[in-house]
Amino acid sequence: MIAVVYSGSNYADWRLAERGRTVASFKTSGINPYFSDEKAILQLLNKNINLIHHAEAIKRIYFFGAGASSEELKNTIINAFAGFFKFARITVQHDIEAAAIACCKNKPGIICICGSGSNAAWYDGKKIKPNNYGLGYILADEGSGNWLGKQLLKGYMSETLPADIRQKFVRKHETDRKVILDKVYRQKHPALYLSSFSDFFVDNISESYVKNTVKAGFEKLIKTYIIPLTKQYPGMPVHFAGSVAANFQDYLHETAAENGISIEYILKEPINNLLNYYQSKN
Repeated sequence: MIAVVYSGSNYADWRLAERGRTVASFKTSGINPYFSDEKAILQLLNKNINLIHHAEAIKRIYFFGAGASSEELKNTIINAFAGFFKFARITVQHDIEAAAIACCKNKPGIICICGSGSNAAWYDGKKIKPNNYGLGYILADEGSGNWLGKQLLKGYMSETLPADIRQKFVRKHETDRKVILDKVYRQKHPALYLSSFSDFFVDNISESYVKNTVKAGFEKLIKTYIIPLTKQYPGMPVHFAGSVAANFQDYLHETAAENGISIEYILKEPINNLLNYYQSKN
């Protein structure tokens, strides 16, 4: 049996398969070594009945996740998994690798993730070429759920949101200034809190504020990452993966076209394509 896992910071998508048949399909909380140590990851695994039931039968694990960007961080996940999956060989890679495999398979292309966070890279058909992108929710993540959440909270706190958007925000979310600042600056995992506001943008997708804000984020994303990559690798197809890219794909296509970029493929969840890819290899 194999396990294929694609994890963002908010949740992890799991597929367990054997002899070409999907045995289990489920989600857990996200597994990000920036936020979770070995003990926390092991506790998460021990809470899932699917994993408890199949742990000894799983012989190969392919894990792709946000934050798995160095050997030290990868080893945090490997060590936790090794303590739970006693008989499995474990491969851990960054989530940009998963997006590339899911969108490009064995062909070269430019791949961009835009979900709770954002990142982009060149994929030569076999591996990602390392770059200086993917700097996280404080320094980067342009256009992502984190970025959108920051714009919404800044607009609310500075009283610059349009009146109708402000009213909708107040009706749906905690609006106490002290609570918001505490969650952003003092509590654990502020990136998860910020990206949780993506749903507000989806719920109000036809509002001009939402369109303008989402497109502004995509504009930053495209100019910061995609255009430099297209200049470096001219003529190569451009692919996007992630919930924000998929949920606002009309705005994404529009913004890309305004910048002379044609997007070939937008994929919301890479997990099923990843499963098909690794089932063919086992």
